[in-house]
Amino acid sequence: MLELAQSLFLKACRREAVPRPPVWMMRQAGRYLPEYRAVRAKVDFLTMCRTPDLAAEVTLQPIDILGVDAAVIFSDILVLPEAMGIPVTFEERGGPKLSRRITGAGDVESLIPPDPASDLRFVGDAIRRVRRSLEPRGIPVLGFAGAPFTLAAYMIEGETSRDFTRTRRAMHADPPLFRRLLGKIADAVGQFLRFQIQSGASAVQIFDTWAGLLGQESFRSFALPAIARAIDAVKGLGAPVILYVNGSAQHIESMAQAGADAISVDWRVPLDEVRRRAGDAVAIQGNLDPSALYAPPDRVRELTAAMLARHPGPGLVANLGHGLFPDTPVEGARAFVDTIRQWRA
Repeated sequence: MLELAQSLFLKACRREAVPRPPVWMMRQAGRYLPEYRAVRAKVDFLTMCRTPDLAAEVTLQPIDILGVDAAVIFSDILVLPEAMGIPVTFEERGGPKLSRRITGAGDVESLIPPDPASDLRFVGDAIRRVRRSLEPRGIPVLGFAGAPFTLAAYMIEGETSRDFTRTRRAMHADPPLFRRLLGKIADAVGQFLRFQIQSGASAVQIFDTWAGLLGQESFRSFALPAIARAIDAVKGLGAPVILYVNGSAQHIESMAQAGADAISVDWRVPLDEVRRRAGDAVAIQGNLDPSALYAPPDRVRELTAAMLARHPGPGLVANLGHGLFPDTPVEGARAFVDTIRQWRA
């Protein structure tokens, strides 16, 4: 049995020396895999998320199909708003829809502090199943949650938006109320992450999908304190915390100050510049453009090697700069993973 704590992924998150960077991919359990589509054809998306056996099954698929070094639990960031009292549905083409929006102080106060052990038990059950399967192989499982700003944006808009105008208007029109909303979400995120770690997740990632909409001042004033508040809730549990921001270019220095063990960046800034700006106190995760996986496999290998060459030292977790697209060629994903598994600096 391999020692889980000695996995390449966890060692890299701790900025320890490893023979090669570990690799996993955001949305690696997803529609690009025929095996996933076979399961998805039988049930709807939310049923998959809420059924531990199905969530565990698709979580495990990329481990054997692609050989990634970590499994990320199959779920969605919007299971938390639902546990806070805002029902969510998913449409095939329209994306997520929240049945009510946050429009004022009364809506903020009506949010329910969730009890993850009961309201989100299905996530913990899925994590336990995956851990039992992978622990003998020394492969860790990651939990995750949405960042407070991103979840607030969905709650205020009620759906995905092009520019999240309602959210930015609410932030500037009533900063104290917006911070109250972020604080309530941050506490829920922190407790949800604690629950996932206690259920067997060896690390957790916070996804701030929409924080790239914010300028530096707004990110530091609103998003960053809420992220730090959520991270504080899991300090001392021994599980690394990764912070991902889409549109991270203007926020790298701030991300490095959030209290996370690793920062995950998109593809817009090369890794050597990320390391220079972030300093040596955090690990870095990223950051190949996921659209590069549509290239022929030989070209994918070239681009992946060039990415790795920009960060020759310890503290790198190889990943994409965003999640896999649903129609990503499996051979492209395999070329990406294989190049990293064969890499020697």
